[in-house]
Amino acid sequence: MLQAIDENKLFIIDYHDVYLPFLERINALDGRKAYATRTIFFLTPLGTLKPVAIELSLPPAGPSSRSKRVVTPAIDATTNWMWQLAKAHVCANDAGVHQLYNHWLRTHACMEPFILAAHRQMSAMHPIFKLLDPHMRYTLEINALARQSLINADGIIENCFTPGRYAMEISSAFYKNYWRFDMDSLPADLIRRGMAEPDPSQPHGLKLVFEDYPYAADGLMIWSAIENWVRTYVNHYYPHSSLIINDKELQAWYYESINVGHADRSHESWWPTLNNSENLVTVLTTLIWLASAQHAALNFGQYPYGGYVPNRPPLMRRLIPDESDPEYASFIADPQKYFLNALPSLLQASKYMAVVDTLSTHSPDEEYLGERQQPSIWSGDAEIVEAFYEFSAEMRRIEKVIDGRNRDKKLRNRCGAGVLPYELLAPSSEPGVTCRGVPNSVST
Repeated sequence: MLQAIDENKLFIIDYHDVYLPFLERINALDGRKAYATRTIFFLTPLGTLKPVAIELSLPPAGPSSRSKRVVTPAIDATTNWMWQLAKAHVCANDAGVHQLYNHWLRTHACMEPFILAAHRQMSAMHPIFKLLDPHMRYTLEINALARQSLINADGIIENCFTPGRYAMEISSAFYKNYWRFDMDSLPADLIRRGMAEPDPSQPHGLKLVFEDYPYAADGLMIWSAIENWVRTYVNHYYPHSSLIINDKELQAWYYESINVGHADRSHESWWPTLNNSENLVTVLTTLIWLASAQHAALNFGQYPYGGYVPNRPPLMRRLIPDESDPEYASFIADPQKYFLNALPSLLQASKYMAVVDTLSTHSPDEEYLGERQQPSIWSGDAEIVEAFYEFSAEMRRIEKVIDGRNRDKKLRNRCGAGVLPYELLAPSSEPGVTCRGVPNSVST
C-alpha cells in the first residue's frame, strides 16, 4: 500500500465530506437513500484505473451504530450484488456532484457575474468585451431557463437527483467551502487534485501523473491554445501594465464581477489582481476555458455516458442491507429485483433521460471554439485577425491529434472493445447528440 502511494498509483474519488452533513436529512426524504462515499482506485501497468474498495458512510446514530462499511470487488455471487449496489451509490454521489458543483456552479452560475458586469461596465467596442463576446452568448438565457425548470423548487434536479430538496443548499455549500476562481484554470485544477506536477519542459508547463487521462491530455492542448491567443491579444492592446491599471472600464468590470457578483467570496486573498498583463491573461483564459471546453467536457456527454440509468443512476432508493436488516432476506432471495427497486422509478428515470438528452444536444446554430460570426470586428487590426485565424487553425490541428489518440491502441481509456472514444474536447461537431464539440459559450 505504501509503495503504491509513493509511486502515485493510488487514486481516490472522495465524496465523504460533501455529503455527510446532509445525509440525515436526505435519508429522511421519501424514496431517497444515500451514503457519503470514498472510492479507491489502483493504477494498473496498462494505465487504467481499477476500483479496489468503496467506503460507505452514514451519520453515526449512536455510540454502537455501524456508520461505516467497506465493500470490495466480488468473491462470490452475494458479494457481486453488494459490489454492484455499492458502485451504484458511488455513481449517485457522482451524479449530484457533477450536476450541482462541476456543471451548474462552476460553469453556469459562477460565469454569470462576469457576463453581467461586462455588459454593465464595458462598451461593446472595448477590446476585452470584443474578445469575450462570443463566450457570453446565450448564457444568461440558459441560466434563466435552468432557474425556471431545472434547479427550481420541485424541479428536475430535486426530483431526479439524490439530494432532493437540499440540492441548492449543497450547491451553496460547495460555493462557500470549495469554489476558488484561481483554481478553475485547468493547470491549477490538475495540480490541486494531484493529477499533474509542474514541468517547465512541457509546452503547457505540466506533466500528467499518468499519460492516458483523456480529459487532461486533450484539455491541456486546448488550454494552451486559448492562452496563446489571449496573450497575443492582451499584449497587442496592453503593451504596458499601466494601460491595464488605468483602464477604467476594465477595472470596473473586474471590480463588479468580484465585489458585487461574487460578494460572498470577495474578501478572499486568492483573487488575481488586475495590475499586469500576466494576471489579465490568466483571468481571461480561465473565463474562456470555463465557458467553452470545461462546460463542453461536463455537458455534452451526459446522455451518451449517463443516459442508461442502471449504469449511472442519479439517485438511489435503498441502502445496502446488512444480515441483521429485515430487507436482507428479500435481497438474498432476489438480488436483481432488489437492485432494480433501488434505482430511480420509471418516471424519475424517464424525466432524467429526457433532460440529459436535451442538455447533450448541439443546436444547428452552434458556434464552436475557433469560429466567430464576425471576425471582421477586428478589421482594423491585421495582427489580431491573423492571430485569430492561427487560433482557428490550431483548433483544427488539435482535433486531428485527438482523432489520432482515439485510434491509439496503447491508450486503453479511449480505445478498445466497448470503450467510447474520448471526443468531448474535439472542437467541432454536427448538430444533435454527438458526444463531441466545444462551443464558444455556456449555451446549453
